[in-house]
Amino acid sequence: MKTFTLGFVMRIQVFILTPVLLVLNGCGGSGSALNTAAPTQPEPPPAPVTPDPPVQEGLIKLNQVGFLPNAKKVAIIPGEGEREFIVVNTMDNSQVMAGSLSSHAVWAPSQEQVSQADFSQVTSEGSYRLDIMGSDLSAEFVIDDNALGDVHDAALKSYYFNRATAALEAEYADKWSRPMGHPDEQVLVHASASSTERPAGFQVSAPKGWYDAGDYNKYIVNSGISTYTLMISYLHHSAFYQQRDIGIPESNDAIPDILNEVKWNLDWMQAMQDPNDGGVYHKLTTLNFSGELMPHEANAQRYVVQKSTAATLNFSAVMAVASRVYSPYFPELAQEYARQAELAWEWAQENENVPYVQPDDVSTGQYGDTNFNDEFAWAAAELYLMTEKEEYLQRFNQLDIQPTVPGWPDTSSLGYISLLTNNKGLLSDEQLSQYQNRLLDLASGIVAMDQESAYQVAMQNNDFVWGSNSVALNKALILLQAFRLTENTDFKHAANGLLDYVLGRNPTDYSYVTGFGTKSPMDIHHRQSRADEITEPVPGFVAGGAQNGQQDGCSYPSGLPATSYVDDWCSYSTNEIAINWNAPLVYVLAGMQAEN
Repeated sequence: MKTFTLGFVMRIQVFILTPVLLVLNGCGGSGSALNTAAPTQPEPPPAPVTPDPPVQEGLIKLNQVGFLPNAKKVAIIPGEGEREFIVVNTMDNSQVMAGSLSSHAVWAPSQEQVSQADFSQVTSEGSYRLDIMGSDLSAEFVIDDNALGDVHDAALKSYYFNRATAALEAEYADKWSRPMGHPDEQVLVHASASSTERPAGFQVSAPKGWYDAGDYNKYIVNSGISTYTLMISYLHHSAFYQQRDIGIPESNDAIPDILNEVKWNLDWMQAMQDPNDGGVYHKLTTLNFSGELMPHEANAQRYVVQKSTAATLNFSAVMAVASRVYSPYFPELAQEYARQAELAWEWAQENENVPYVQPDDVSTGQYGDTNFNDEFAWAAAELYLMTEKEEYLQRFNQLDIQPTVPGWPDTSSLGYISLLTNNKGLLSDEQLSQYQNRLLDLASGIVAMDQESAYQVAMQNNDFVWGSNSVALNKALILLQAFRLTENTDFKHAANGLLDYVLGRNPTDYSYVTGFGTKSPMDIHHRQSRADEITEPVPGFVAGGAQNGQQDGCSYPSGLPATSYVDDWCSYSTNEIAINWNAPLVYVLAGMQAEN
């Protein structure tokens, strides 16, 4: 059994001249979370906050978990002044490097004056200390050939901890064990989803799946991108996953753990399709969010709610990918995935514009969308790779969408990723060149942000939205596709900078992944972690991250985009977790560790 320890890497920071005060309050506990990504309702105005003055001195910001030997290694030093730095091996106190800080500059999202210490030339495994000459600033770090292995395994295992219809035994869950919750065998069809064959009140069975975020509901749209991202992590890094034991009940079988975990969610997704017409229910949910309860205590009636175009196309795309991924392990099941994928596509063809509309008696997450070109293109690409039927590729090309940084509201890049990395020789050189150029244009723009940033991280003010850490990680995912296609290390270095940002190289001084780093979130908006009476949260979850919408009404230390974050249950707008935020974390960690 794999165990996880808070404070995986010690980092010493001393003589903080301008501390950042985190104002914590007791406003949490209402159990009223909004969407786990971009809200679909008008946002209330941000709480009045006086913008922070520029920080003149403070903590060194760097990856708190550890560096791979050949990774780019950068620390951010707040404050002005031209200074030197040294790197010391803490085992024998020998100096291994001396260098100069970069010229200081202001990073707009935090309004900090900062400079950079680049110590990438230090590549030997060991424990080190970064000292800033002429100051008392110091930070410890490690270089290790498996620096990202444990955090990857915890990020992947977070899905096990969020399983519905499963008791988590102590053998696999350690102190976070719990009874089974939500059997979901007697789910009712909501009036919004009624049909002749399945009228309102009709009972369906849809067990398993993952709890979506801090709540206990299950949403097809968010499951779509999450499940896809984990499956391509396996496809792109299959050797890395072959013998990787993350400590789940299925670990001793002949199937990679990541595929066992994904199948738990696919089993639920299959049950969300109406077999009578192929349409897919948007979500399985209670009418309202539950309170601060453990899963087995949250017993309100659950419903499948409205079929939608977005849910049906997400389902079609995911099942098409699953038919390819699982064919070597479950050939008959793979054929069923393929059948369901095409049936869903047929429904979507006949129902091209059915947005999800929240019923009056339902108040849980919406994942609302009104533009389905991206979902049609994604599903068409996956169906082409599954069937090799030209009609699907023609539909993809007719839509002529431009790839963007992926997220649940915009899946336009996912078809490009699949066509470029899993095309089985089906595409012409001209098609490959066109698709590759579009993806590389997107990635090159992200590299430019990285190179222009005072923090050397490709995040700008408008990236600090609900789930900003997933924006960073999905940018890194796109960059790793570009690196796979070109082997241009600029793409890899920029991806590394975004991962370092999430693991501690940011103005909040948090490693945003629970259980990893010197300072990680302790009070995430996650019902199990809130209600289980255990001090430490479930490990391996990435918090949503800083953003200054402040939709939850909590008290924040700042109104600036990159510093508006608080480690409090109250803050579901910055401190909630979600399956679609962890998925790119798993992918990027696997990509970095496997390539190493």
